[in-house]
Amino acid sequence: MSTEQTNQETIPSMDDFKDDIEKSFKKLKVGDLVTGTIIDISETGVTLDLESYAEGIINVNELSNDPSFSLNDDLVLNDSITTIVVKEDDGNGNILLSKKQADDIVAWDKLVELNNNQTIVEVKISQAVKAGVIAYLQGIRGFIPASQLSVSYVENLEEWVGKTIEATVITASSDERRLILSGKEVELKKQLADQDSKMANLQIGIIVKGLVETIVPYGAFVKLENGLTGLVHISQIANKRINSPNEIIKEGEEVNVKILAIKDGKISLSIKGAQSNEYVVDDLRELKSSYNSGGDVTTDLSSLLKDIKL
Repeated sequence: MSTEQTNQETIPSMDDFKDDIEKSFKKLKVGDLVTGTIIDISETGVTLDLESYAEGIINVNELSNDPSFSLNDDLVLNDSITTIVVKEDDGNGNILLSKKQADDIVAWDKLVELNNNQTIVEVKISQAVKAGVIAYLQGIRGFIPASQLSVSYVENLEEWVGKTIEATVITASSDERRLILSGKEVELKKQLADQDSKMANLQIGIIVKGLVETIVPYGAFVKLENGLTGLVHISQIANKRINSPNEIIKEGEEVNVKILAIKDGKISLSIKGAQSNEYVVDDLRELKSSYNSGGDVTTDLSSLLKDIKL
């Protein structure tokens, strides 16, 4: 192959630049979403290279709705950002853009997705208002009612200002401009996960220590050392017939109990089944479990004794 032929093959033709040429002359209209590269940042705003017939200008008041937004910290030269056309000509031959309006459109789509998926996000509480606090997510002002801040009672909302918490979106309506978040939902999910984890370390047939929390006519609720509570039915308190649990046990008393059943998140216990000469499990974390929150524990005695260190 000759040198002349090689040069002819490597020289690009007009067709190679067809897409770029068409893009540069495409007329942008108000409402168009466009992505550009930041080529200048100043106190008055930002200039974008749109790879078009004109540069884009974003005035500083059209950058963000988030009060924590920083022109110098949140924007970097050569970064790409998405904006919306608000004016085809600003009077100086530039295209006037808005980042916050574009963010608003994209943000609500994202917020609806977060709501549908119940995704856990981190938000920083910026302000306390009547009956709740304000936190921004995706640049959108969100409200967290006091009742949705925590599973614990919230007395002083001002103490939460400046804190970063995990939350989920429970309402996201762009039409109503309504964004409601919940930190309580996340805490409840973690509590349930923790409860499932503790349940997973329980096995039918083992004997554990517990504290009598509450006595009721039909039995007693005993709190185990891992924090879970089970019920000892009155028929499982003593080897003889009794009219009241108070005849045998008292609230605040430490007792040994045998785990009889675990089903649907409920634990059935027996005091009379816990013989004094049987091994008592001091640390439930030592046990390997086959517990599944949807059913019963199926551990047999042989596998139970295999996992216990005597």
